[in-house]
Amino acid sequence: MPIRILSPDVASKIAAGEVVERPASVVKELVENSLDAGATQVAIEVQGGGVRLIRVVDNGIGIPPEEVDLAFERFATSKVATADDLEGISSLGFRGEALPSIAAVSEVTMVTRSKDELSGIFVNIKDGAILEKAKRGCPVGTTVTVRNLFRNVPARLKFLKSTATENGHISNLVAQYSLAFPEVRFTLLIDGRTAFRSTGSGNLREVLGSVYGLDVAKAMLMIEAKENADPMLPGVTGFVSPITLTRASRSYMSFFVNRRWVQNRMLTYALEEAYQGLLMVGRHPIAVINISLHPKELDVNVHPTKNEVRFRNERDIFSAIQKAVRNTLTVQAPMPTLDTLSGPPQPVTASQAERLPAFANSPEEAVTRTPIATPPQSTEPVAKSLPILRVVGQLANTYIIAEGPDGMYLIDQHAAHERVLFEKIRNERSRRAVEVQGLLQPVTVELTVSQQELLELQSEALSEYGFGIEHFGERTYLVRSVPAVLRGQNVAQSLVEVLDFLAEGEKGDRREEIAISLACHGAVRAGQALSHEEMRDLIRQLEQASQPRTCPHGRPTMIHLSSSQLEKGFGRR
Repeated sequence: MPIRILSPDVASKIAAGEVVERPASVVKELVENSLDAGATQVAIEVQGGGVRLIRVVDNGIGIPPEEVDLAFERFATSKVATADDLEGISSLGFRGEALPSIAAVSEVTMVTRSKDELSGIFVNIKDGAILEKAKRGCPVGTTVTVRNLFRNVPARLKFLKSTATENGHISNLVAQYSLAFPEVRFTLLIDGRTAFRSTGSGNLREVLGSVYGLDVAKAMLMIEAKENADPMLPGVTGFVSPITLTRASRSYMSFFVNRRWVQNRMLTYALEEAYQGLLMVGRHPIAVINISLHPKELDVNVHPTKNEVRFRNERDIFSAIQKAVRNTLTVQAPMPTLDTLSGPPQPVTASQAERLPAFANSPEEAVTRTPIATPPQSTEPVAKSLPILRVVGQLANTYIIAEGPDGMYLIDQHAAHERVLFEKIRNERSRRAVEVQGLLQPVTVELTVSQQELLELQSEALSEYGFGIEHFGERTYLVRSVPAVLRGQNVAQSLVEVLDFLAEGEKGDRREEIAISLACHGAVRAGQALSHEEMRDLIRQLEQASQPRTCPHGRPTMIHLSSSQLEKGFGRR
C-alpha cells in the first residue's frame, strides 16, 4: 500500500480514539471544561451508560458568540498561546482536542451564553460539521449534549463493557472531581435517578461523606497544611484513614496534583510506605491526597487523556507525601492496643467442625441458622492429596505446626481455612443449599455510587449466597440476612469488601469471585489463637479439600520441610 495522507475524516477518528476511550472520557473532558470556565455548579446526566446520552450543564463564564465555531476546531484553545505556556499550565484542559474529538464520534449540541450577551447561541454538530446555528434564550453558562456516542465507530462500541460498568466509571469520575473541587456543587443523574450529589460548601470532609459515607468521613484524619511553606516545594494536604480503617482494594486512594486527578505509581507507593508496618498484608488505606506544586515543577503534557503527569523531582514528592501522612498518623492516631480475649477458646466438637472457627454470635444475629434448601445426604469420595498430619502446636497465633510422615508442615491458618470454606460455600451453592444467617435487626449500609451500581448488577448472585438486601434511601441499603459463614463478622464492612473485591476485575464468573471473598472474610484470622482441637479439626477438613495446597487466591497454604532438609539443616547428613 503506498504512503498517503489520511483523509480529514479518518484522521479525526484516530485522534478521537486517543481522547475518547469510553463514555467516562467524554464526561471527564466536559467537566474539566466546566471547571476551567469557573463553574460553581455542574450537573451531569447520562443514559444508557453514556452511549445514548451525556449532558453536562454548568454556570461558568460561557463562550462568546464569535468563538463558538472555533471551539470545535482541532487545536483551538483559550488556555495556552505559546510553547512557553506549556511549562506552566494551571488549567485542567489545554490541548484543544476535546470538543472536536467528541464531535467526530457522536452527535453534539451546545447552548452557551457569556455574561456580556443578552441571549445564547445554539449549535448542532454532526460528523464534526455544524448543521445548525441560532440564537437561543438560556442562562449564563454552557450546556453540552452528546448523543449516540461511537455511532460511526462500531468497533469501539464492541469493546465497551456493560451499562452498569460504564455507569460505574462515570460515577467514580464525578466523585473524584467532587473531592478535588469541594466548593463546586456536582449532581449526577443516571437514567433519571440521582446517583450522586455534593453540597459545594467547600468542606472536603462533607464531600468525603457524600462519596464514602458519614462513618468513614468522621473517622478520616486531616493532613494539615504547613505554615509559611516554600511555594517551590510540594505541599501536601487532604485526608487519610487511621490504621483501624482499611480496605481490601487500592481504589480508595485518590491523588490530585494542582487539583488534577492523576494516576501515578510513585504516589501510591509513597502513601503505602507511610503505613509501612502498620497495616496487615493485603489491606490498604483510604486517602484523598492533594499535592500543590509550582506548575514548572511538573509536566502535564504526557498523554492526550491528561491522566498522567511527570515530576521534575520525584524524590521531593515522595518524601513530602510520606512525611505528611506518617506525621498525621503519629500525631492524630496513636497505635491502639489489642483487646484481650474474654476467655480461653472452647474446643470444637465433631459436629461443629464444618463451622470453624467457633465465633460467638453478634447481638445483630439470630440464634439459629436456616438453610435455603435441605441438601441431599450423600458423600462423594475425595482423593486425598495430603498425608495424615499430626498437630504439634501454633506459631505466632498464625501458623499451625504439624508433623507428617516425611517431615514438618507449617500451615497458614487463614489460607487453609479460606480453602476449606471456599469449597464448602461453592458446593453449597451448586446444591442450592447455602446456609443463611437471619439478622434480628437489619443492618444499614451506605454505599458509594460505584458500589451501588455493582450491587444492582450482582444482586441476583449475592442473593444466591444468602444476602438479603433491600434498597432504603438514596444510596442506603438494609441487610436482613447474610451467608452463615459471615456470622460474628461486621456485616456492613463484609458487604462493602465483597463489592470491592468484585470491582477489581470485569471478567470471569462473578459467582466464583463472591465465594472467594466470602471465604476470605469468614476464615479464621492471622493472629487468632486456636485451641489444639480447633487446629486438629481444621487440618482434618483441609485434608479433605480438593486443592489443599493453595488458597482460592492462589497463595500457598503450607510450607513443607522434609526430614532430609531438616537433617541437612542441622548438619546430621
